[in-house]
Amino acid sequence: MANLLQKGVEWLDVRRKAHLASSVVYTRPSILGFVGLQATLGETVFDQVDEHGVVHRFESRDFLITAADLVLGGSVTLPVAGDRITVTINGMSRVHEVMAPGDEQPYRFCDPHRVTMRIHTKFISEA
Repeated sequence: MANLLQKGVEWLDVRRKAHLASSVVYTRPSILGFVGLQATLGETVFDQVDEHGVVHRFESRDFLITAADLVLGGSVTLPVAGDRITVTINGMSRVHEVMAPGDEQPYRFCDPHRVTMRIHTKFISEA
């Protein structure tokens, strides 16, 4: 019998893509590879304390995707800093670079079964 929680996560991911997602293009400049994905927009706020005890707040534009959909060069891959995600909103293409502040990873899985992934980015340009 399959894991009931995993089935629930997979069911929810299908519904997220169908009803809460927009089309984006994920690009890895180093290999000139790209893939079209369905992503749900989100954000994460990071607080980091510097060596002087000052708290710096960073806001990340996040993209939630199905981890198995991130296929570049013929194989499923993980996000790396420097990759780009382009989303078109109201006719404007907005480019976001995959990154996270400090020692944070630029992505994290949203569930223990690694079905959905949250990718942290920073807005870099608009056309």
